[in-house]
Amino acid sequence: MDLASSNAQDRRILWYVLLINLAQSALGMGVGMWASSTALIGAALDNLADASVYAVGIYAVGRSVRAKVAAARLSGWLLIGLSILLVGEVIRRFLGSEAPIGPAMMVMAGVNAVINVYCLRLLKRHKGEDVNFKASAIFTSNDSIVNMAILASGVLVLWLGSNVPDLILGIVSALFAANGGREILGHARKASRESPASSSD
Repeated sequence: MDLASSNAQDRRILWYVLLINLAQSALGMGVGMWASSTALIGAALDNLADASVYAVGIYAVGRSVRAKVAAARLSGWLLIGLSILLVGEVIRRFLGSEAPIGPAMMVMAGVNAVINVYCLRLLKRHKGEDVNFKASAIFTSNDSIVNMAILASGVLVLWLGSNVPDLILGIVSALFAANGGREILGHARKASRESPASSSD
């Protein structure tokens, strides 16, 4: 496959996952607010951050290593910023909030899990070491883990009738987000070290 064709395919894959994550974020935010679930709201914000990462990735396709590293760094710091916002939301809800709707959490987590598996399959069509595709795969993999935890949290909310499992999962989601950001920044540092000094846009 020639370079132009490869770049076009990469952009097409990223556009698919970008649009999917935007739709997933809107649906998750709506369900999360209706169900009073911090975990679902956090997952929706994470999907929105993912969409931003994919948009940055679309910009970086076909550009120099320096541009790709800058885009990946932006993605990493975005995810770390998201984790801080999510902790703030957990604290706010801890100070006074009713128990979320457990079944809604479980259904939405199941829907998200299926969508994330599909997105991962799309991303794996890219065969290479591009730092932004690595960032995209890290984001989507983190989503899959968090959604399984949301499913378990929904069961606990039903069983205990408490918002505590949901709030704990909000903290866990924030930690996953921060760790994902750390991994992406690490990949960006490695790519920057390995790139030729003469690389330019």
